[in-house]
Amino acid sequence: MAVLSSPLILVQSIPPVTRSFTVATIVCSGVYAWLWWKGLGLEAAEYMTMVPGSALFRPWTLVTSMFVETSVFEFIASMVFVPASLKYLERLWGSIETLKFIVVSVGVSNVIAFGFNWIEFVATKNADLFLYGMRYHGQMALQTAILVAFTQIIPEHQVQVFGFIKARVKTLPMAYLTVSTVLCFVGFQCPWIIIQFGWFVGWIYLRFYKKNSGDSVGGVDTYGDRSETFSLISWFPPFLHKPLTLLGNFVFNLATRFHLIPASSGDVELGSYSQVPGTARAEAERRRALALKALDQRLANSSSPVGSHSPASPSLPSRVPQQAASGSANPSPLERQKSGDTDASDKAAEDR
Repeated sequence: MAVLSSPLILVQSIPPVTRSFTVATIVCSGVYAWLWWKGLGLEAAEYMTMVPGSALFRPWTLVTSMFVETSVFEFIASMVFVPASLKYLERLWGSIETLKFIVVSVGVSNVIAFGFNWIEFVATKNADLFLYGMRYHGQMALQTAILVAFTQIIPEHQVQVFGFIKARVKTLPMAYLTVSTVLCFVGFQCPWIIIQFGWFVGWIYLRFYKKNSGDSVGGVDTYGDRSETFSLISWFPPFLHKPLTLLGNFVFNLATRFHLIPASSGDVELGSYSQVPGTARAEAERRRALALKALDQRLANSSSPVGSHSPASPSLPSRVPQQAASGSANPSPLERQKSGDTDASDKAAEDR
């Protein structure tokens, strides 16, 4: 009984979103493979993958296409990387935020791919290629977005790719993006271009829109990660920083004017896009450190006279500066007499 119950316990230990996502991927990929084996591959592609020419009439494919892997290699790669990564993120973020991250990363990326293919069709009038010849499927966009999330969470963590290539986590998204760019230029636009869209959508969501459930400044919910290490220019070489900063500031100010970006305490205080020094967690830690420093100084000031002087000694020097500062505000009788004699002598001199 213990041997039979152990797989069930293992399945129950997986968070619900990760478990459901994995089951949906296995089922949908299996159904697609079965339909293709039965000779219904074109029909399966129309209803289960995102085809730009028919997605207007089948809008569910903008999201459900991520559950379909059309090759054994893609299926194995997704099953090895995505469930384990989602399990980690779900335990860190929670089920709701993880589900939103999945839907946004895949759905918005497919919407961008849909619009991009229609622009290509308008420019070339080649509907067979750009509207019906490309079928976006699988989890490449989600994989890239997950790598972006890991870059935000554990950027300096070192991993082994294929068992022998060592790399830091923060270098993996751009390496994946480079592979996508090369393959797109070679002629394999679909589905490799979706990697670029997934990277950009994942970064925008984590930068501005993801709710930080554990971080709040002054009791106000915060969104995104406005730290300088997670800025757009941090992904690119230094010679591109200046034009990207100008472009990023322009787009950010435009989006803020139309209230497209949630407000952030860092933006309110600093009024800047690229110079925000930290997240809500960093801002809270900074304020806590300042409060502790002020408290330490107050305790030090209140405890130092007791340890170094007698109880009566502080009162003596404290009166002298007050009298010196006040001048002749409360003169003694002798001082008043001298002052009167001086005034009389001055008056006699004036009479003479």
